[in-house]
Amino acid sequence: MTHSPILAAAGLTAADLTGGTLAVRSPIDGAEVAKVHETDPAAMPAVIARAQAAFRAWRDVPAPRRGELVRLLGEELRSAKAELGALVTLEVGKITSEGLGEVQEMIDICDFAVGLSRQLYGLTIASERPGHRMAETWHPIGPVGVISAFNFPVAVWSWNAALALVCGNPVIWKPSEKTPLTAIAAHRCLERALVRFGDDAPEGLSQLVIGGPAIGEALVVSPDVPVLSATGSTRMGAIVGPKVAARWGRSILELGGNNAMIVAPSADLDMAVRAIVFGAVGTAGQRCTSLRRLIAHHSIRAELVARLTKAYASLPIGDPRKPTTLIGPLIDQASRDRMLAQLAKAKSEGGTVHGGRAVAEGVPQGGAYVEPALVEMPAQTETVREETFAPILYVLGYETLDEAIALQNGVPQGLSSCIFTLNLREAETFLSAAGSDCGIANVNIGPSGAEIGGAFGGEKETGGGRESGSDAWKGYMRRQTSTVNYSAKLPLAQGVRFDV
Repeated sequence: MTHSPILAAAGLTAADLTGGTLAVRSPIDGAEVAKVHETDPAAMPAVIARAQAAFRAWRDVPAPRRGELVRLLGEELRSAKAELGALVTLEVGKITSEGLGEVQEMIDICDFAVGLSRQLYGLTIASERPGHRMAETWHPIGPVGVISAFNFPVAVWSWNAALALVCGNPVIWKPSEKTPLTAIAAHRCLERALVRFGDDAPEGLSQLVIGGPAIGEALVVSPDVPVLSATGSTRMGAIVGPKVAARWGRSILELGGNNAMIVAPSADLDMAVRAIVFGAVGTAGQRCTSLRRLIAHHSIRAELVARLTKAYASLPIGDPRKPTTLIGPLIDQASRDRMLAQLAKAKSEGGTVHGGRAVAEGVPQGGAYVEPALVEMPAQTETVREETFAPILYVLGYETLDEAIALQNGVPQGLSSCIFTLNLREAETFLSAAGSDCGIANVNIGPSGAEIGGAFGGEKETGGGRESGSDAWKGYMRRQTSTVNYSAKLPLAQGVRFDV
């Protein structure tokens, strides 16, 4: 299979693919598919200035009208779904259905944001002073910087951009250096929507900047980018968060996840096995919501491991463009090396490893293909507490639910979690304040596959940010409380008297 037809179908031209300094390789076979032009770091002040100028015009456009732009973006994405999904597969290595699913996420968030454009509600608040009306209003805040990661190269941008645009803010997007082609193609969809939208959209409303750390640094430190949304590793967030806070900006951080599933004695094991396999090996374990720890009751642990070992051995590994493939490649050879090194550490701590070998037969040469690994651990060691962005699933045992919840919560990350149980008390305890400490907690479904209707994000080293649904839109606006005195008197609050 060649790559050229996929690139051409996605609308990428020779000018997009050649003459630049950033080499882009497909994880499918390691082949170089493009040399992309990078943004000059010296140009970033002008990029940000254009966004500020666009903000001054866009904030005055009525929100429902702003929603029309996002509606048109949704139409463009629908038209380009197959081509853009194939490009995601080429550049990230996701299997075809997952590439298409990522584009569907973009379409879904556009639908959500269009409705939101007529629901940016504030509050009317009862005043303690007679003849006064108090209200809370939400206003646009300014340019939003978006730094996205390779594993969801376009969906995460859309979560931020769709909301930011209807909220009245321009967007500056820096994609991962590993996935600039999907970013170019997705941004072209927005550019086509802008042409259809007309003159209400100012120049510089959405800008794409491509390059390395210097480009991201410019967004992180600029006081003219009041909101900075960054998706990536905890290490990255530890650098970005303090820098944004130091200049009094607002950060939306979506960082690591060391997600667990508790499997109780009453669990439907057929359902649990299906959820475990997809959660642990989908996207080759390269989701922030991937299942990384399995906490199984001692009474069912051996049976569950046996069923999973059998299921893992049957999984088709190979070219993600083939319809039978369920596990594609890791993003690069360095990721494979990290996975193998982590498995060696787990063995040194007493772990028993099933699978986890590099795959060379029956797969495209040059790609980083691995067997998913199932690792029985004697305890939750430091290795288990670390997140490795690869298909490694550590198996632990428990006796009481309190013990299981303590294991679930006993890691630095706090993104997604789940329990499989038919016991109502166990389910409700897991969802209570004394249960999972994660931003996402599920019962009888796995940790992956969040819908856009709910706010997405987690606690602790996951960063605390929220994107996508629910009231995540408030992160892209500023809150203003106002009071109007329509009386002829000037009473003070709290009964204070100050007669002059």
